[in-house]
Amino acid sequence: MKITEVKPFAVWVGRRNQMLVKIETDEGIYGWGESGFSGRELGVKGIIEHYREFLIGKDPMSRGALWQEMYRSQYFEGGRTLTAAISAIDIALYDIVGKKLGVPVYELLGGKHRNKVPVFATTAGPYGQEMIDQAKEFMEMGINAFRLSYDNMDIQSGGLFEPRVSIANSAEWFIEARKQLGNQAIIGVDYHHRLNVAETASFCQMMPSHTLDFIEEPIRDETPEAYEVLRTLTDVPFAIGEEFASKWQFLPYIERGITNYARVDICNVGGFTESMKVAGWAEAHYIDLMPHNPLGPICTAASVHLGAAVPNFAWLEVAMARASNDYGEGPNFEIYPEQILLEGNGYPLPEKPGLGIEVNEDKLSEPFKFWEAPHPHKEDGSHTNW
Repeated sequence: MKITEVKPFAVWVGRRNQMLVKIETDEGIYGWGESGFSGRELGVKGIIEHYREFLIGKDPMSRGALWQEMYRSQYFEGGRTLTAAISAIDIALYDIVGKKLGVPVYELLGGKHRNKVPVFATTAGPYGQEMIDQAKEFMEMGINAFRLSYDNMDIQSGGLFEPRVSIANSAEWFIEARKQLGNQAIIGVDYHHRLNVAETASFCQMMPSHTLDFIEEPIRDETPEAYEVLRTLTDVPFAIGEEFASKWQFLPYIERGITNYARVDICNVGGFTESMKVAGWAEAHYIDLMPHNPLGPICTAASVHLGAAVPNFAWLEVAMARASNDYGEGPNFEIYPEQILLEGNGYPLPEKPGLGIEVNEDKLSEPFKFWEAPHPHKEDGSHTNW
């Protein structure tokens, strides 16, 4: 079997751009993949177009060797744009191989460890009682793990965000949330690297022990030593890794015990090939995967197969607005006529060969739209992280 075409699609889907890739073969078998480098899709598309020039004619069954060839084919190793492109291609290759052999992708990864992939959800309402009430709805559905909303001020519109104001307001409501939700609730928060070490420590110290079960990426990840300092200032478990673009970026966080949950993103880290290496490494250190899943149905499907095939797994992120008609827009069946849908508190494992997803290529017709994340500022006018 030979690769005959590699087709990147940087297109607008619903409310955002998606960066998809379709790989075709001379046997009529094709596979779909997705890139996770949100907001920089055109950069990823350019890399995929470059890789296309030497992937055509190659055997898609040699997916591990092709990963190495793509990664090592330039002097400047790694980088998020490169591995985001490799991720999409790698996922598509696994889709092809699963279809060729007539098995779901998780069978290519060692077989399933579970019959359903459990999820964690994120409250969509503003911090306060509305957020707590939505968490109660999640628990009624059997979803006991979730991230609560925090006071994000005007950050989503590129407006004012003052970390000290946000953490003070949020802490009060998280204390109330724990009182109302009880100890069966697994409560976390994603501060999206918007704090520094001192602010994060103050935030955690404002709340009684076990108010939070985890805090996700409160500070940026470039300096592992900063997280090591933060660990000495709080006992709240860390969930880190959604921005990591290789096993090497995970290295200090796993080896030095900095993270407690590995937030691997299969569409950023290097697809199945790299994710399985991170999973094995994390298993050796008693760290569970807690995958990042912010994109479309291809990312969800790939993450479900990954979650099925590893023993050390906590929860898969679910965006309730996409997964359930009860919370907004619902699944997009026009573009994705076959996809893996949430059932209760988790995703059932697909039984179809490959990823178990289908894409209507003809519907990928809405062109790419320029989108830039908001550029928020502090009260003094200085820029801060979105």
